[in-house]
Amino acid sequence: MQRRLIALALAGCAWVAMPAALHAAGAPALEYTAEMRGPAPIPPAEQGLQTITATPWFKVSDDGLQLEGPVFDRAGNLIFTEVFGGKVFRLTPDKRLETILGENALAPAGLAIHRDGRIFIAGLGDFKDAGSVVAMNPDGSGLTAIVPDTAGFLPDDLVFDDKGGFYFTDFKGTSTDPTGGVYYVGPEGGEKGGEPVAVLPNLSVANGVGLSPDGKTLWVTEFSKGLLHRVSLSDATTIAPFGTTVPYHFTGPAPDSLRTDADGNVYVAMYGQGRVLVFNPNGMPIAQILLPGRETGHNLRSTSMVIRPGTNDMYILTNDWKAGEGSTIFHCKALAAAPVDFSHR
Repeated sequence: MQRRLIALALAGCAWVAMPAALHAAGAPALEYTAEMRGPAPIPPAEQGLQTITATPWFKVSDDGLQLEGPVFDRAGNLIFTEVFGGKVFRLTPDKRLETILGENALAPAGLAIHRDGRIFIAGLGDFKDAGSVVAMNPDGSGLTAIVPDTAGFLPDDLVFDDKGGFYFTDFKGTSTDPTGGVYYVGPEGGEKGGEPVAVLPNLSVANGVGLSPDGKTLWVTEFSKGLLHRVSLSDATTIAPFGTTVPYHFTGPAPDSLRTDADGNVYVAMYGQGRVLVFNPNGMPIAQILLPGRETGHNLRSTSMVIRPGTNDMYILTNDWKAGEGSTIFHCKALAAAPVDFSHR
């Protein structure tokens, strides 16, 4: 035994004494490839998807504004928000940019237009527990609390159903503390609606929310866990038996807002990746839309998108944060036209 130990010790000394070149001789080596480079490489499972690159359409600002919540009103104006400054903008069909709500403490993230023309705003408030849903007239006047900032929610996005009620996401929690969720506010109770009812609780930072064209399927993104939820509804607040699935687990940061088209396809903005992933009505990935400059770290904060009613023209909002290219709206063609907007009926 003693001889064996001595032999092993001598062998170890001999290995340490060898030149470094001999240590590495024949060692397998990793190498960067084109697909690996950049801050947000496309995961291997998604590299074969049909892929297009959107084109610049309108430069909102030279500053990196956190643009969010795009919707079209009945006049064809594009309404959207700037979260950290609290502003709500209107971009007219001839591309005149107007401010309809100045700086405020709402931290507006999501917008939806009521059938009576009022603009509903999902606001993150203090980003802790004092967010709200408010309504205002198209000119920015008449602010009215629908879900007050004392209710304890952090509303991030919202969508109306055909009854005049709406779903909103509660942007609370962390990846290990699922205290957010999706809630429904019914149309009852006059202009302020009903009390929020939990539909899909226990989510880690619920973010995007949308409905299928027939209103029977609710789609939700879970930002901190990177999940896409597909929820079959029996009624506005009741999940059908065995009606929930997680058809997709995202790789990397992070699923943000979503929209649907008239064929039931789902578009998810990937915040931190400068792209939009497209899913069929069953939640299977079928395509992707890239933003220019993403491979060198630009335009990665892709937050949301909208399809212009009556067309398949899609507009994607992003910002370059501190990387120098400001805040831009990009344009491409979606697979199908916009769904019938319940607020436009």
